[in-house]
Amino acid sequence: MARLVTSWKSSTQPRKQRKFRYNAPLHLKQKFMHVHLAAALRQKYGRRDIQIKREDKVKILRGQFKGKEGKVSRLSLMRGKIYVTGIENIKKDGSKLPAALVASNLQIIELNLEDKKRKQKLEIYGVGKKSNKQKLEISGANKDKLEKSTKNITVEKKESK
Repeated sequence: MARLVTSWKSSTQPRKQRKFRYNAPLHLKQKFMHVHLAAALRQKYGRRDIQIKREDKVKILRGQFKGKEGKVSRLSLMRGKIYVTGIENIKKDGSKLPAALVASNLQIIELNLEDKKRKQKLEIYGVGKKSNKQKLEISGANKDKLEKSTKNITVEKKESK
């Protein structure tokens, strides 16, 4: 297996992007398995995406199965693929194979909250996030303080020689 280059910053070349993703260690591949949340869940938990788990209900956004929904039956972290119940490819001989989907083509519409740590983390994160209205109120109060403090500061200009 090729070693992951730690000094890798970025490249616009697709072959190097693919190579990086393919050779990435598992702790980085795990981050690739984050899936966007539906609008209602995004509003509720104050997060844009979350790592997918088995038994999450997802909606497929891209590809030949677009619009279909199902529960996640299996995850392949090494391959970066997600398998959904009821989503299958039919072979020429009539046999069925589960279709491998990519995380970026899915959207979570219902979370599996049986995991206590996951539930606790979501609740803490949702409470810690402030709505845009609250942020505006806070920034308005800080604006008044900022104006008062800037009046007291005098700026000295240095003469250039």
